[in-house]
Amino acid sequence: MSTTQSITTAEQLLSARRDRPCELVRGELIMMTPAGFRHGRIACTVAGLLRSFAVAHDLGVVTGAETGFHIASDPDTVRAPDVAFVSRQRLPACEPVGFFPGTPDLAVEVVSPNDTASGVLSKAQDWLDAGCAAVWVVDPQTNTATVYRTRKDVQVLTREDTLEGGDLLPRFRIRVEELFA
Repeated sequence: MSTTQSITTAEQLLSARRDRPCELVRGELIMMTPAGFRHGRIACTVAGLLRSFAVAHDLGVVTGAETGFHIASDPDTVRAPDVAFVSRQRLPACEPVGFFPGTPDLAVEVVSPNDTASGVLSKAQDWLDAGCAAVWVVDPQTNTATVYRTRKDVQVLTREDTLEGGDLLPRFRIRVEELFA
């Protein structure tokens, strides 16, 4: 990732023309490398599973990669998870055209080959600190899914384990290995 200083607010980010994906983190623009094929396939698999479940149970909305969530101001932070879930109760009456004002209830990050462990942990902590109820980090390299509920409540699941939706997505259960199929 490389950084640029010209865009420092969510409003500037939304109106700027960009040729690469990026996020705004504490007023600093972070340019991101486009995701690889495997990363995109896994993110789409997770999004599809969550969307099917959320629609079938009228629980809320699932968004895909590059959907911006304005999670902090002064300095501004706009993060974009690979997959997000926003519960029906938290959806605004009028659907936002720009960035969603606040966090998703669930943010899902799929680890890319160029991601660092500290970068992924930092992003998960940003989500939690901003009020996200849960973060799932899906790692194709280790075939694991790490569930963050708080900074101290962290659970690493292997291929054989079952990933559950908890209070956010009641009755959602899937074996971790299905995320990588």
